[in-house]
Amino acid sequence: MEQIEKPKASPEKGLLEKLKLCLSKKPLPSPTDWKKFDHDFAMSTSFHGVHNIVRNQSRIRKLIWLAVVLGSVSLVVWQIYSRLVNYFTWPTTTSIEVQYVEKIDFPAVTFCNLNRFQTEAAAKFGIIFFLWNIVYKVLHLQEIRSNYTGFKEAVDFLASHQNFSITEFVKNNGFYLNDSTLLECDFFGKPCGPQDFAHVFTEYGNCFTFNHGENIQAKEKVSVSGRGLSLLFNVNQEEFTDDPALGFVDAGIIFVIHSPKKVPQIDGLGLSSPVGMHARVTIRQVKTVHQEYPWGECNPNIKLQNFSTYSTSGCLKECKAQHIQEQCGCLPFLLPGNGVECDIQKFYDCVSPTLDLIDVKGLCTMGTHNSSCPVPCEETEYPATISYSTFPSQKALKYLSKKLNQSQEYIRENLVNIEINYSDLNYKITQQQKAVSVSELLADVGGQLGLFCGASMITIIEIIEYVFTNFYWICILFLLKIPEMTQGVPPPQHHLGKRNRIEEC
Repeated sequence: MEQIEKPKASPEKGLLEKLKLCLSKKPLPSPTDWKKFDHDFAMSTSFHGVHNIVRNQSRIRKLIWLAVVLGSVSLVVWQIYSRLVNYFTWPTTTSIEVQYVEKIDFPAVTFCNLNRFQTEAAAKFGIIFFLWNIVYKVLHLQEIRSNYTGFKEAVDFLASHQNFSITEFVKNNGFYLNDSTLLECDFFGKPCGPQDFAHVFTEYGNCFTFNHGENIQAKEKVSVSGRGLSLLFNVNQEEFTDDPALGFVDAGIIFVIHSPKKVPQIDGLGLSSPVGMHARVTIRQVKTVHQEYPWGECNPNIKLQNFSTYSTSGCLKECKAQHIQEQCGCLPFLLPGNGVECDIQKFYDCVSPTLDLIDVKGLCTMGTHNSSCPVPCEETEYPATISYSTFPSQKALKYLSKKLNQSQEYIRENLVNIEINYSDLNYKITQQQKAVSVSELLADVGGQLGLFCGASMITIIEIIEYVFTNFYWICILFLLKIPEMTQGVPPPQHHLGKRNRIEEC
């Protein structure tokens, strides 16, 4: 005789049976007990007004108190909703504070000659302006036009000069700084010279930075206002003359004042001082603090590989350098990094098209938090006020002409005097702050609850306990009573007895 195997109960059915068995041991409250529980909650809760609805015998008073409670709850819900909506718009406030100090850091100053190349070298290589425009396109996107008059000449030049290095050409034939171009240098009464300047490439070719981040001068602080850096340049117009047909019709020095740890950004920020003028520049230090997203647009997690301090201009340079190195296998000398330097042919064949691709596809963007280069969380700027006077005076003109052994006309057409100093020993902090913090939001919500309903955190816990208990009883009712009613099974006798006590599972 074959044995008949009993079908195995499914895990889900077994779990449901265990749950029913557990709940069947817990007594259901009678309607009287349920009503008494609701009455006790209404009379004992710290939620103001509820006990007045239950306690009053008059129906009119009950209705009045019910309207008061419902109106208060509606106002509380509306107020809390408006507070939450305001908080999640991430509002900010901006505070401005002036700090007075005994000593203050002196900024870095980068100087360039408005005429970039020596006349003799530029005449020898007539297409150098066109080639340089291709090179410094890495700093400022611009269109290289194929209908340019020197275009064919440049193509022929590149084919015949395979080893031509634009880097060496600019270094050797661009503006230089020595005792003949820097005639005087004074920093707070102490003499300085070309050795105190660091060489840097910009769109103006060879430029020189005073008080560079790696220079020992950067560690010194200013303790006297009204004095600072005083320089006398000789721009040597006869030796350095750019092609006026390309728009270079000025003579003088262009300079930018920036943080010692920040790369110079001359475009849009440069100050020009023409020849025959004494430029007096007074500066102030302004620190700006931006909030991180979502309150602001900065990202504190972004670090630069080649710069100790994050800046938007430095970030854009690193972003371009990365894409160019991936596409071309080399690195332009105007961009930071340790890759193989691009020759002029690479600039023309690969670097320039890659820069166009970066611009079209928006691979290197700036400004917002989700861009390639968001705004820095903290930056230092030096807004300047500049005034001019004729330099030199008639008497000084004769003195300088004799001292430098040059004609008076030469002095007028080549010398530039620049003086940079602090107006006051203070700095201004412009700080972006959160308008509403989490603690302020909680305090505001708690104040609304207390004002309209007299509620607190204890009240919230009481309501949660009341809702949970009712939900638990409803679950027992649905799990035990409903199946028994649908199956036609009479309810157990012990469920019909009167329960004097409510026991929780």
